[in-house]
Amino acid sequence: MTYIEELGAKAKKASYTIAKASTEKKNEALRAIAKALIDNTEKIIEKNSLDIAKAKDNGISDVMIDRLRLDEKRIKAISDAAIKLTGLADPCGEVVGGGIRPNGMKIEKVRVPLGVIGIIFESRPNVTVDAAALCLKAGNAVILRGGKEAINSNICLVEIMREAIKTVGFPEDVIQVITDTSHETANEFMRCNTYVDVLIPRGGAGLIRACVNNATIPVIETGTGNCHVFVDETADADMAVNIVNNGKTQRPSVCNAVESLLVHEKIADRILPLIKAKLDEHNVEIRGCKKTLEILGESDSVKPATDDDYMTEFLDYIISCKVVSGVDEAIEHINRHTTHHSECIVTENFTNAERFAAEIDAAAVYVNVSTRFTDGEEFGFGAEIGISTQKLHARGPMGLTELTTIKYLIRGNGQTR
Repeated sequence: MTYIEELGAKAKKASYTIAKASTEKKNEALRAIAKALIDNTEKIIEKNSLDIAKAKDNGISDVMIDRLRLDEKRIKAISDAAIKLTGLADPCGEVVGGGIRPNGMKIEKVRVPLGVIGIIFESRPNVTVDAAALCLKAGNAVILRGGKEAINSNICLVEIMREAIKTVGFPEDVIQVITDTSHETANEFMRCNTYVDVLIPRGGAGLIRACVNNATIPVIETGTGNCHVFVDETADADMAVNIVNNGKTQRPSVCNAVESLLVHEKIADRILPLIKAKLDEHNVEIRGCKKTLEILGESDSVKPATDDDYMTEFLDYIISCKVVSGVDEAIEHINRHTTHHSECIVTENFTNAERFAAEIDAAAVYVNVSTRFTDGEEFGFGAEIGISTQKLHARGPMGLTELTTIKYLIRGNGQTR
């Protein structure tokens, strides 16, 4: 067997144990993980510092290094998230439908774990714990494949979690990590359909495209967010400024950050200078259309936009901008460039709000609310595995329920057909 096949076989075997575990047993494992993370904080920070140092040597941007960094506060937050999962309802075993047929057969539609979940992700080592904890609570085994940027952190975190779940009687192989970060191993992992039931990529467009193109395992696409805000002609100016600023600058390195701004031509002269003044506080670069440059003037912080800029997830202090003729052009532009993540309209016009909500093709559509709320925690789901931007099985923030499938249980007393 190859290295990946060995991991897959171990995960498949472990999945049968976790699938039949009680809610309390799974919660006990989560509490053990949470405690172990706190107890090993110094060790985690030490291993994380190796990744940070290497990232700096490789010229990684400060924004991306922030995604990589673990400190006491973030480790405490990760531990708290595991504890919070213990308070969420366990979807496994939930009867979601069914009935009694005319011949007396009783049919139940029941939630069950997916089985073995493979997760490929980039940079953020907190995903290592969040993903493992979510998969565990939903009764699944998980194989994690993080990027080389966080390999020391990821190996350390998985070792801690494996030891923790072993103390409550679960097999260690409920949680595994791929230590070989080569592309060849990643490609083999994507084709390990003998053992892995579903693959979830969390990262940039390149990673997701690679998984979709190469995988023989069913893929749930997550993450890429070319998110837009359209400021309509009736928009409240202060609200528009705050929503754009929050969406772009509160945390620019995440998938629900705003990447593109559309402004109605009737208010562009008034609203664009106000938005720019606020974004200037964070040194945001605006890449705008001809009309944007006419209003704001070309400078070091205002540059001409290319066609590619309107399709780019910057994950940085950069935003594309276009002045549009109205809601029709805004909808057409967004649907042409969207990654189907989160889109927003700022308006006081009910008709335009309803049109935008109905016609925009995205997992989350906002009216007068920042796109930064596309998050399992903010939606009240507890933790999340990612934001699904596809339409099959799961869409939007993926919580525990989205990490299950269904099974039909049919009971009778000898019926034949």
